[in-house]
Amino acid sequence: MRHIISILMENEAGALSRVAGLFSARGYNIESLCVAPTQDDTLSRLTLVTRGDDQIIEQILKQLNKLIEVVKVQDIEDAPHIERELMLIKLQAAGADRDEVMRLCEIFRGNIIDVTETSYTAQLVGPGEKLDAFIEALGRIPVIEVVRSGALGISRGPRGMTV
Repeated sequence: MRHIISILMENEAGALSRVAGLFSARGYNIESLCVAPTQDDTLSRLTLVTRGDDQIIEQILKQLNKLIEVVKVQDIEDAPHIERELMLIKLQAAGADRDEVMRLCEIFRGNIIDVTETSYTAQLVGPGEKLDAFIEALGRIPVIEVVRSGALGISRGPRGMTV
C-alpha cells in the first residue's frame, strides 16, 4: 500500500542523508522525495512516498522517530489530506499537433510555459493519476522530456505539523 510520510526535521547538513540511509539500510524503497525549508529557518519538511503494509510502515515511522534530527513524523494517509505533484513536460508540437497540445493542456488545466517553433513545454499540477492521464491522452504526440516533482501532501482541516 502506498503511503505519504511527512517529516519535520532540523535544517542541517547530513539530515537528508541519514533519512535516506535508514531506508536503504533496511531495503525499503523511496518512490519520491521532496524536501524544502519551512517558515521556520531551522526546520525543513521532507515528504516521501513509499510502499508497504501496515507493519512495515509502522516500523519505518518508529525508525524515523529515533533519528536525532527528526522533530515530528506523520503518515498523512491516515487522515483526509490533499496531494499534489508538479510536472513539466516538453512535447514535440508542429502543425496540427500544436492545437491538440493546447486543447489537452486546457482540458487538464495545465499551462504552456515555453513555446518554440517545434515544441511546447507545459506545466501541470495535480494528483499523480491526473498527470499520468495527461501523458496517456497525448497518444501519438511525441514526448521529448518529462520532469516530475514527486508527491507533496498536507492534512486537511486544522490538523498540521508544528512543533
